[in-house]
Parts: sequence; C-alpha cells; structure tokens
Amino acid sequence: MIKNRWTPVRILAVGFALIILAGGLLLSLPIAARDGLPTPFLNAIFTATSAVCVTGLVVYDTWTQFSFFGQVVILLLIQIGGLGFLTAMVGFSLAAHRRIGLGERAILAESIGATQLAGIVRIMKRILLGTAIIEGTGAVCLATQFIPKFGTVHGIWFAVFHAVSSFCNAGFDLMGIVKKSSSLTLFYDNPVVIITIALLIIIGGIGFVVWNDIVECTRSGRKLSLHSRVALLSTAILIVGGTVFFLFSERNGLFSGMTVGDRVLSAFFQAVTPRTAGYNSIDIAKLSEAGKACTMFLMFIGAAPGGTGGGIKVTTAAVIGASAVSAFRNGEPSLGHFRIGSDTVMRALNSTSVYCVQTMIGVAILCLQGTHFTDACFECLSAIGTVGLTVGITSGLPAISRVVLILLMYIGRIGSMSIFLAVRNKTTAPKLRDPIGKIIVA
Repeated sequence: MIKNRWTPVRILAVGFALIILAGGLLLSLPIAARDGLPTPFLNAIFTATSAVCVTGLVVYDTWTQFSFFGQVVILLLIQIGGLGFLTAMVGFSLAAHRRIGLGERAILAESIGATQLAGIVRIMKRILLGTAIIEGTGAVCLATQFIPKFGTVHGIWFAVFHAVSSFCNAGFDLMGIVKKSSSLTLFYDNPVVIITIALLIIIGGIGFVVWNDIVECTRSGRKLSLHSRVALLSTAILIVGGTVFFLFSERNGLFSGMTVGDRVLSAFFQAVTPRTAGYNSIDIAKLSEAGKACTMFLMFIGAAPGGTGGGIKVTTAAVIGASAVSAFRNGEPSLGHFRIGSDTVMRALNSTSVYCVQTMIGVAILCLQGTHFTDACFECLSAIGTVGLTVGITSGLPAISRVVLILLMYIGRIGSMSIFLAVRNKTTAPKLRDPIGKIIVA
C-alpha cells in the first residue's frame, strides 16, 4: 500500500534528496578536504546540492578546497545528477542482466521527459552509450590542451572532469590550480577548449528525448517530431541572438581589448553558458548592465526538457510565445503548423508562474539578508536555473541565504511543478463545481 502511494515524481524528488545528503556527508569528511580538516556541513551540503543539481554555484574553489577524493565524489555526484540517479541505477541493472519492471519504466520515463513507456529501456541504453561516447570524445579534445599545460596526470584528470562537468551542464572546474575561482577565463582565447566545452554544454542541454528522436529519424528517414524541432530551433535562436547581443553590449567594455576572433569566441560562449552550464570565460561581475540582463534572461529560459539543464525550458518559452502571438491574432496558438492544445499552454503558464514565484521569494529573502537586489536576482536565477554563474557573492552569503540557494537549486533540478506534485496530498475532484466568476484581466 505504501509503495502504491509513491508516484514517479515523488520517488525522483526523494531520491535526489537522499543522494544530496549522502554526498554532503562524504564531502564533510576530513579525507575530502585538501587541508585534512572537516568541511562545515552546511557548506558540504551546498556543494553536494550544486553537484547533484548540476548547477555549479560554490562556496569554495573546488581545487583549493577539496582533495582528489573530494573531487571524485563531486564528479560522481555530477554524473549521477546529470543523467538522473535512476538512469545510473538502470545502467547497473542492465550490467547485471536484471529485468526492468513496469514501475521502474514509468519512473524512467518521468526522469527523462519521455511521453510513453514503449522502448524506454532502449532509450536508456542509448543515453548511457551516447553519454560515454560524447564525454569520452570531449575529454580527448580537452586533453590535447590540458596535458601540455598541466602535465600528463593532471591533464588527463582535468580533461575527464571538465568533459563530464560540461556535458552535465554542471560548471564545476579545477582551474584553481592556476588562479582561484578563475573558471575558464584563462582559456578565453583558446578555441579548442572553448568550442569543445560549448558543444558539450549544447549537446547535454538539448535533451535525451531529442537525442533519441534524431537517432530514430536518421534510421527511418522520417521527419523530426515537433518537440525536437522546437527545441533545436529555439536553442539555435537563443545562441545566435545571444552572441550578437553580447558582441554589441560588451564592445566598449569587456571586449574592448580583444581581437575580433576573441570577441566572437567570448560572445558565443557567453550566449551558451548561461543556459544552465555555469562556466565563464569572462569576468561576470564586470559585465555591463545590459549584459547582465541578457545573461539573466538566458538563465531564466534554460535548456530543453529531459536534458541536463534547468530553467523554464526552451519549449515552455516557445509555447508561451506562441500563445501570446495567437492572442494578438485572435486565433489558436500553433507551432510548425500544429495547433498547441490548451492543456499544454496551461501547463506551460502554470510551471512558469510557479517558477517565477519561487524565484521572487528567494530574491526577497536574500535582499532581507543584505544582498543588493540585482545581485540577488542574478544568484537566485542562477540557482533555480541550475546555471552556476555568479557575480562573486556566493561564498560571502549568510547561512540563511545559502539555505535558500540550496532549496532553489534542488527545485530547479527536479522541476517547480514536480516539487508541487510530489508534496501535495492526493485529493478527489469535488462533486459540485463553483459558479464561473468574471474578472477583468488587462
């Protein structure tokens, strides 16, 4: 009876929470710290949450604070969080030749955003194999640049760590070995590093459902589904539009001393990374106000459903945009010559509304703790969008503000509406319906 009351959404929510707790306990051990001293539990939980929720917000520089053991724990948490802990569990089950039950298939479908159970195990196999190939290829490309700079051992480890972190849109880095909290600013003019990491971010962010659709279409020759087309087109528009915007907004600021090629590379990367990756090749705190506004907008939108990123999702933004356009035209919302159902529009509006309210509550609490409004907005959007970009105030925030960011990261990874569905009590529909009331809406 108890098992029957545990819905897939609730199992996902509790599962992620337990992994965060386990990760926090491991990171708080003396063996996980470079100085051999226990890490304060709140900070360890913050780091574990950021890793499992593939965010990248940190209160410590990863390299200078954590030992090799601690870095391995963080990397495992990132991989589990990026794929979804159930996907990792399925990998072990498949390796042990254990049959995947119907209940597990339902949970798996929920975790990757699939709309049906048919073929879900086949999709899982493709996800695991594809992840290994993509991360491995990325690691090889990065190793060509990191080994000459850091040596063979460190170069290989750094290549693997950053490939996994990039593909999972986590944003954790080990560049503190050169300069504390420098992220990728030391490689802003290195096209191999920047483009490799950007491609890993994009591929991880488009969503596992889109992956599978591309594979199926390649085999069968049929057209991509509407979801995949919208996800890919929206992603391309945001990247191209963001690149052009940053080229214009930062031309007399951060980009003023760069060559044309470096400007394009930096603008491109800055358009990619706010959509839940968390790396930065330029100093975010020195962005113009317009640049910060564009970054917050991209963090708000995020990646595609079922991928390793957060945000309200590009498809949600597309549905809301189509709905707004249809209101002006006095018609029905449509995308790609397909009508969008009212239930889809309502779900998009509901999830975005909940997302905005949760962010606003977080901003208000941070402001009450003494954080400047713009900085509070940036940090909260970064947390709930599982982005990881920061204006440099995370490590100095009060304990209450850190707890708020922990909750926002967790909500952002599970999903705003999923959290609501996981904690609400099941209620039966009322037999009598209230009369319709009239409210003037502008």
